[in-house]
Amino acid sequence: MQTLKSIANLTALPGPVHLAIGFFDGVHVGHQEVIRRAQAAAEADGGTAVIATFDPHPMKFLRPDSAPRLLTSTLHKSLILSQLGVTHLLVISFDSALAALTPDAFIGSLAGASQPLGSITVGYNWAFGKGRSGNLQTLTALGQTLGFQVHGIAPVVVAEEPVSSTRVRLAVERGDFPAAARLLGRDYSVHGSIVQGRQLARKLGFPTANLALEAEQLPPIGVYAVKAAVNGQRFTGVANLGLRPTVEHNGVPQRQLEVHLFDHTGDLYGEGMEVRFIQRLRDELKMDSLEALKAQIALDAAQARHVLGAFPGDAKLPVSSAR
Repeated sequence: MQTLKSIANLTALPGPVHLAIGFFDGVHVGHQEVIRRAQAAAEADGGTAVIATFDPHPMKFLRPDSAPRLLTSTLHKSLILSQLGVTHLLVISFDSALAALTPDAFIGSLAGASQPLGSITVGYNWAFGKGRSGNLQTLTALGQTLGFQVHGIAPVVVAEEPVSSTRVRLAVERGDFPAAARLLGRDYSVHGSIVQGRQLARKLGFPTANLALEAEQLPPIGVYAVKAAVNGQRFTGVANLGLRPTVEHNGVPQRQLEVHLFDHTGDLYGEGMEVRFIQRLRDELKMDSLEALKAQIALDAAQARHVLGAFPGDAKLPVSSAR
């Protein structure tokens, strides 16, 4: 997937350019409909589909105290989009200059850079331009003036309510992974870089990958059966999401994710890892001794293997027995 860093980069793409525009936090099933419509338009006329997003979230720039907790960083979002067959991603920097653009000026910049602009696809309630003064009706009028088509995608409904990033955040916050998966169209996951920890788990015989997390919306602390991906390799494992021993950000404890990958040896420091949460196993517990901790980790690993159907050695239990 090619990532474009500015609107001007659209000039180099074969036209017509078909844009899908939004922040796309979480890339849920509603976002996927917007993306698919742009891809279909590009396929129909031999053009280029480009997914356009923003960094940072506009609310992070305009009103940081009111900004939502993000489900996906730009990097994680790009990985998910790539899996959906997206070939071109435009990351637009949201800064004071962009915030000051009128709806006409913003869309005009996109149309001026595209060779030509074939269509823009957005969600039904998308707002844009200075003070969020532009909407779907504004965009449609601009399309008629500038010569591109506009597709406004109706809300996707799941469980009798429109899908939204807010609904996904609430499901994750509750640890309701089945609900999150229905809204996302896939298992809920986080992404982060593997960093060096205290290596206590390694001394206990259960080496872990410690992640510097990019997501801001996390599930409840506890122990989880997980699936993970690193450099295209897929693993199963058990993870502990707990409070870090250090205190940061004005006295608020920060969560740390440690993942023990089953049947894996080797150094993964510096690599990016995506972790999918499959099932919560228990609350985080404080152990009285290292021996007690080692015994509990062994129990957690065995339970996670059972949940995931990831049996070591010559175990022949069918995967279905772990469901």
